[in-house]
Amino acid sequence: MPSTSPSRSKELGRHVDVVCRALDILDYFQAHPALTLLELTSRAGLTRNRTTRLVGTLEARGYLSYDPEAGRYRLGSRLLTLGKAFEANTSLIALARPVLRDLVRLTGELASLYVRDGVERVALARERGTHQISYQVDEGQRMELFAGAAGKVLLAHAGPEVQTKVLDPRRLRRLTPTTEADPGRLARELETIRRNGFAASEGERVAGVWSVAAPVFDHSRRVCAALGITGPSYRIPTRLRDRYRALVREKAGELSRHLGWREIA
Repeated sequence: MPSTSPSRSKELGRHVDVVCRALDILDYFQAHPALTLLELTSRAGLTRNRTTRLVGTLEARGYLSYDPEAGRYRLGSRLLTLGKAFEANTSLIALARPVLRDLVRLTGELASLYVRDGVERVALARERGTHQISYQVDEGQRMELFAGAAGKVLLAHAGPEVQTKVLDPRRLRRLTPTTEADPGRLARELETIRRNGFAASEGERVAGVWSVAAPVFDHSRRVCAALGITGPSYRIPTRLRDRYRALVREKAGELSRHLGWREIA
């Protein structure tokens, strides 16, 4: 990949204030489907005249629409057109590749992206680790949801009907001596995973393997994937595990933002 020139980097670091303000206005509609001019002015921290000019420009270009009866603005059809173009030309895999490569560069371990398919998970994308001895996963490989960090992340954020099926004692089984096969204890662990925002596991699927994963959210704030790294336990001592947990959560958040997710202020 060609490196970015110093002059190019300098240009990328510059921001046009009026454009940033207009984008901020569009972002406000993620949590509020309809807003008055007064509400937009208050949120933007601008004068009424400046907000009026920005909103008027966005309306004229189709990014906002105005309902005169309700006196409120809504997102315009132009955004739907752009969204369809985005869907046609961008995929979760394409957005995930640079993030996975970053994880490999920073850890040297296998980096993978998983999605849930029914009561299983599928390796949607992966980047091989740089070590000679490395855990391997094939793209398209299917695995259990009840064991392994990525599986548990997806299970923790799945609907109750999925969790009920997976936690059925007839479905749970020990893959290794450390696999949790008790439905009650596993359910409590899933609650902890949701609360903490990540899952870590050691030897649950394959003895001597450690992994950590975090949820990836889409624009609707739903978990659409799990991002994580996997490697031999002996190469990832305790002193590195906290760092890798934080790193995986950071990169999962980065990918989530690429998919349109935003934290609600």
